[in-house]
Amino acid sequence: MVERRVYDTGKQIHFVTFSCYKRRKHLQHDQAKRIVIGTMGSRLAQHQGLCLGFVIMPEHVHALIWFPETWQLSPFMNKWKELTSKSLKTVLPQSFRSDWSQIDSTERIGQTRDYGFNIWSRAKVEDKLDGGHMNPVPAGMVERARDWPWSSARWYLEQKSVGLPIRWWPRVEADNEFTTNV
Repeated sequence: MVERRVYDTGKQIHFVTFSCYKRRKHLQHDQAKRIVIGTMGSRLAQHQGLCLGFVIMPEHVHALIWFPETWQLSPFMNKWKELTSKSLKTVLPQSFRSDWSQIDSTERIGQTRDYGFNIWSRAKVEDKLDGGHMNPVPAGMVERARDWPWSSARWYLEQKSVGLPIRWWPRVEADNEFTTNV
C-alpha cells in the first residue's frame, strides 16, 4: 500500500477535496451545505487560517485554504470533517427523513480520506479556483458558476458574501513560492 504524503512544512496554499461516503448526496440540501461552510469557517478561525475559495457539491467539497503555521492541514481537515459529520448525522435525519431512511445509522458521512496538494503558483491557484467554481455548470445545476450559491464564485465575480470570509492577498516571492501576505 502506498503511504500518503502530506506536505505541510511550508506555508503554501492547500487545495483539498473530500467526498461523501459511497458518493452519496449527503450535501444536497442547503442546510447540509450551511453546516459545511459554518464548520469550515469556525475551524479556520481557530487555526487563524484563510479560505481562498470553495465549492460544495451534493457529494463532495473542494477548498483552497492557507494557514500561518506549518502542520495545520491534517488537524484542520480531521476536525472539520469530524464536526461536520456529527452535525449532519444529528440534523439531517430529523429534517430530511425520507432521504435518510434508506441509510444505516452507523454509516459514515464522509470518506475516510481527503485529498490535497500544495499550490506553488498564482496560475495554479486561479486554475483550481476556476475549475472548482465551474463544477456545478457541467453537472447541470446552474448555467453560470456565479449562480451557484455554494461556492466562492460570487465573491470573486460580484464581491457578494458567500457565507464565510474569502481572503486573497497573494504575492510571489523571489523564489517563486506562492505565499499569502496577511
